[in-house]
Amino acid sequence: MKIRLKRVYEAPGRSDGRRVLVDRLWPRGLTKSKARIDFWAREVAPSNELRRWYGHDPDKWKEFRRRFFAELDARPEAVDELLENLGKGTVTFVFGSREERLNNAAALKEYVESGRARS
Repeated sequence: MKIRLKRVYEAPGRSDGRRVLVDRLWPRGLTKSKARIDFWAREVAPSNELRRWYGHDPDKWKEFRRRFFAELDARPEAVDELLENLGKGTVTFVFGSREERLNNAAALKEYVESGRARS
């Protein structure tokens, strides 16, 4: 399985494979048909408290990842549901953040690819 990352506001492409929205909130101004989401994994998004605390501050990235991974470890059923909905082949984690590198989708990709999600 190959995981890609893409802003949900970018047009869906054939190379996206299965599109999984990894945000807790639905993206503003985007219809479900335009987003072409195959699975909405809102239960594996960071808590509102963690999201607000982080605020996309690059200085908080390392601590954000640590806290986010702890939240994921505490929600094994949600992580299992995500893994069951990834399928085989390419999957694209789509996200609403303007920050394209240091966001919850990038952290979730790291979490899944590290094998920690299957622990």
